[in-house]
Amino acid sequence: MIWIEYILLILISVAGLGLVAVTLPGLWVMTAAAAVYALMTREFSLGHRTLIALFLLSVAAEILELTAGGAAARKAGGGRRASLGALVGGIVGGIVGSFVLPLVLTLVGICIGAFIGAAALELLGGGETVHSFKVGWGAAKGRFFGVVLKMAIGVVMLLMILIAGFP
Repeated sequence: MIWIEYILLILISVAGLGLVAVTLPGLWVMTAAAAVYALMTREFSLGHRTLIALFLLSVAAEILELTAGGAAARKAGGGRRASLGALVGGIVGGIVGSFVLPLVLTLVGICIGAFIGAAALELLGGGETVHSFKVGWGAAKGRFFGVVLKMAIGVVMLLMILIAGFP
């Protein structure tokens, strides 16, 4: 019976990693699946330390993904407005991209939204056009790399689950 539960854990974790690729809360799905598996197996193979590590990695990945666009916008010379624009624009862009072409355009929408949000607010704040576009480009790159980092953390979490959850 434990093998069926383990295979289910693997399938759900891989699906969770797929959700991360389209910027949905897949790491939380993976963490929740690991917690349920630990409860079902009475922590036979997946203990509380692993669950805490998975939780902390999920929190860190969310923070990295959300702040990467703003940090990159600031690095490109933008101010707080540009950081806020990158954050809000990325969220709106992800939603719009998901409705236009789900799965494929979500990440593209996030990057375009971060670009538009950061560039627009930098421009409205009195920045020059070329400088505002550089800030927007930085925000778009930052959001993209934030998602890539989140995926990398997801792969680490998947490996942890595979190894620690092995019956």
